[in-house]
Formats: sequence, structure tokens, C-alpha cells
Amino acid sequence: MAVRIRLTRLGRKKKPFYRIIVADSECKRDGRFLDVVGTYDPLQDPARITIDAEKLENWLGKGAQPSTTVQSLIKKAAADTQQ
Repeated sequence: MAVRIRLTRLGRKKKPFYRIIVADSECKRDGRFLDVVGTYDPLQDPARITIDAEKLENWLGKGAQPSTTVQSLIKKAAADTQQ
């Protein structure tokens, strides 16, 4: 079972809101997941990224692989907290 950290879509049509989740790689995009690590709201100006660093480090330590989109969101969130 490969575990991935990826986005799941919430919100209405034309108003997306995403959760950053930990899920089995074979599960559907909006299907069953193991844990919620954070949120991403692209409609805010600038886009709002909220990540629970403790949970994220825990899952990365267990071998979960982030998707390319989540990897870029993690970098943006880390850059925002350092400023």
C-alpha cells in the first residue's frame, strides 16, 4: 500500500476549496482518506495555505510521498512562514 499526500476537492462549482490529505494511492480523488494535513484556498488573494507541520512531518517520516502539487504548496507555505 503506497501512501500519498494529495489534494481532495471541496466547494461548489467554480468555487474550489481543497484539503491536503493522506490517502492510499489507489483510492479515488474524493474517496476514503487516512488523515487531513491541511487546507488550500486558491480563491483568496493571496491563496491561503494552512498546513499542520507536526502531522505532515509524522506522515513524511512514515514514508508518505507528496504529489507534485502538494510539494509546491509545502514550499510556498514554508516560504510564507519565514517572511
